[in-house]
Amino acid sequence: MRPRTLDEFVGQEPLVGPQGALSKVVKPGYAPSMVLWGPPGSGKTTLARLLADRSGGTWRQISAVTSGVADIRALVADARALREAGGRTVVFIDELHRFNKSQQDALLPHVEDGTIVLIGATTENPYYEINSPLLSRLRVYRLEPLGPDEVREIVARAIADERGLAGRVTLDDEAMTALLELSSGDARQALNIVEAAAAVAADGEALSREAVAEAAQQRLLAYDRVGDQHYEAASAFIKSMRGNDPDAALYWCASMIAAGEDPTFVARRIVIAASEDVGNADPRALEVAVAAAHAVEHVGLPECQFNLAQAAIYLSLAPKSDSAKKAIGAAREHVREQGAKPPPAYLQSAGYNAAARLGRGVGYDYPHDRPGHVSDQELLPDDVVGARFYSPDDAEAALRERLAEIRRARGR
Repeated sequence: MRPRTLDEFVGQEPLVGPQGALSKVVKPGYAPSMVLWGPPGSGKTTLARLLADRSGGTWRQISAVTSGVADIRALVADARALREAGGRTVVFIDELHRFNKSQQDALLPHVEDGTIVLIGATTENPYYEINSPLLSRLRVYRLEPLGPDEVREIVARAIADERGLAGRVTLDDEAMTALLELSSGDARQALNIVEAAAAVAADGEALSREAVAEAAQQRLLAYDRVGDQHYEAASAFIKSMRGNDPDAALYWCASMIAAGEDPTFVARRIVIAASEDVGNADPRALEVAVAAAHAVEHVGLPECQFNLAQAAIYLSLAPKSDSAKKAIGAAREHVREQGAKPPPAYLQSAGYNAAARLGRGVGYDYPHDRPGHVSDQELLPDDVVGARFYSPDDAEAALRERLAEIRRARGR
């Protein structure tokens, strides 16, 4: 049921529609090297084949799982010979991210000099998984999961088409709804489920919701712990805690756990959020987060899900402050722009024999000897005196008052 032309291709309108990016750039005699990045069943392989046909290139496909550097060299030799004869070779590599560094490096010069047009497909984020030198020579096009209406259209075609299941089965509305839920935007999965259900159905039978569910065996999770969804779910989890929504935080936490995510990964996200998003608005948040992380290591799944849930709920409901994040960001930006200055001599270490002779530590004013344990001695390098990086926000009222009191005592 693969489309035979771009006009038959369903979905990805921003790429292959009349004004789509790929429709404009791929022409007879030309196609750029590219990566098609998207979830399973979104049409990457089909689109690659259609683009190769549109450009007029000779299609060659190799497997990133079974092919090695020797296979790449043989393919390149054929492509070079075809190029000398006036032809062009379009090489399709599915799951390109599975190539190791040496295999990716072996492709680089031949992509660069135009011996081959490379179209890679990947479910992984190419900015993480593909070597920067190779990626810099590829255009990245993102394919989105197909929407329910698009999957519905693909399934309806398959049921009506003579190449598919014409006259074999029909789907009522409830069965179609179940199929759309189970396939989660994956057209290949939707067709596989229909095919499996049709295999045990009588000719002309109307497939029921139950028949579709039985053919699917189980609900398929859209989340893939080693795929791009890994980063997306983690991002949603952090933003839900930051957004004070314990229900959303629990949902994303449960999604990651259900997909087999390493619970220590979830725990690390909680520890990060405790300082990045809660900070000193509630210092106990870091204690709760670290305790949860320790509990995960000691307890493991399934019981450690309770520790993760407790910490996620606590952080979601805790008052929020990102002043610590802003403060270290401001300090790092200052150092990046102006360099790291040496500390004044009186702040330097005096823990070795020649330190005093070199002036190290001489003149240091010990704060505990001063009223209120506050000294007015400058603690920044001369070129940085007066710089302010930390600014307590409304959620840190007590710290703001304390800082103002210290600055008054230090004559600031």
